[in-house]
Amino acid sequence: MTILQGAEPPSLDPASMSNVFAFHPALGNALYGTLMINDTETFTIAYKMATEFSSSDGGTTYNLELRPGLMFTDGTPLDASAVKFNWDRLRDPALGSTSIRQAVQVAETEVIDATNLKVTMVAPNPHFAESLVAGAMNWIASPTALEKGRQAFDENPVGAGPFTLVSWTRQSAIELEKNPDYWDAPKPYLDRLTIKSVHDSNQRINAMTTGAADLSLESTMANIAMAHEAGLETETLPTGGGQMIGMNERRAPFDDVRARRAVRLALDLDALNTIVYNGEGEVPETFFPEESPFYSNMAFQTSDPVEAQRLFDELAAEGKPVRFSFASFPTTDSRVLAEGVQAQLSTYDNVEVSIDMLDAATATTRLATGDFDMIITATIVQDPDFALWTALHSQSTGNFTGTNDAELDAALDAGRVSESFEDRKAAYNTVQERLIEVVPGIWYIRSVPSVMYDTDVHGVQLYTLGSPLPEELWIS
Repeated sequence: MTILQGAEPPSLDPASMSNVFAFHPALGNALYGTLMINDTETFTIAYKMATEFSSSDGGTTYNLELRPGLMFTDGTPLDASAVKFNWDRLRDPALGSTSIRQAVQVAETEVIDATNLKVTMVAPNPHFAESLVAGAMNWIASPTALEKGRQAFDENPVGAGPFTLVSWTRQSAIELEKNPDYWDAPKPYLDRLTIKSVHDSNQRINAMTTGAADLSLESTMANIAMAHEAGLETETLPTGGGQMIGMNERRAPFDDVRARRAVRLALDLDALNTIVYNGEGEVPETFFPEESPFYSNMAFQTSDPVEAQRLFDELAAEGKPVRFSFASFPTTDSRVLAEGVQAQLSTYDNVEVSIDMLDAATATTRLATGDFDMIITATIVQDPDFALWTALHSQSTGNFTGTNDAELDAALDAGRVSESFEDRKAAYNTVQERLIEVVPGIWYIRSVPSVMYDTDVHGVQLYTLGSPLPEELWIS
């Protein structure tokens, strides 16, 4: 089977990969397997290499229990010590992992025995499993192999997943073959797996419709619509929030809320949907979709060109004209969006936009280090705790926009620690009210964690944000 992903990782180290539909989920799951997965509708946890992740004290501490006898492909044990090694290293900022957002929620790990790890949280979080499965904490690599250094590891990445590396030709293809010692035999059903990184959405749909690929991770509704027309199968997970034009509150011009509000009021999101997604996308009118239990009929984004110009003029009169750069990822969608924002704002006085085209690795680094004015990020919501607390809480390392609002923090904390649905819903209503006031960004399109695949592909199973399980796939 040939699978298309949206971006090539800088390394095969799990810390360098992202378990999100637009990046490397199939590759990570193939090489390292999964500790656990979630049901994307009920948010219940199902166990894979782990058999338990439970808390008896409201999420203050957890016990992680592993299946006995798990082995990495280098013959070393995947035990509690190996999990501790992987999770502890993810907390190191020097590693540069996007999964630091999850890992820093853990204060301490303690090996109880070969199959049990005690996990002590920085602060109580009874919903932490939803965070864990969404990143590299779910992928455990051999400590022995990792300690040999990045170059050696990329030549021979060692996990306990359903597939092992045959070759990696950068900017071309990653070839994998079946792991004969995979713990969940007779899986995987495929003998060989080829994973290719394709940034361009047009190239992805062309590869699928011509039979050059069997399954593609997808991020655009336009491609999903074309896949339907071509007779392909698709699956899309429902989510709240969405893709966000993030504005960096740590530096000018967006350290002034008036600048952020002016840009939000100035942009025509329906027009951006048309030029980027041929009108096939869904512009979020409410933060949560109607099918979400957290839905509230609260319009949180409006357009008002007259008020936008008034704010631009007011800032200019104070010597603070709105000038900024849009840091664009290399994908077609990102580039066209940046150009659309630039074109729309060019019709206003006292605002100036430049575009900085970046490769994927540079853009990701700039996002993680806060070195941008405006950039595409996301707050893609299933269970709201992980996505919202991580992206918006002032103490979160994943708060790329630098948002710092005491009322927002308090509501996010309340939604995190409460195990009562009514209390959580009230907390997230407050979160929505604060987003209207604070304007950390502009949610320009609802995210569509999706896959499209040929009719002879079977066993497609997705967890978290569109992460497929390669061991389940087969071809008729």
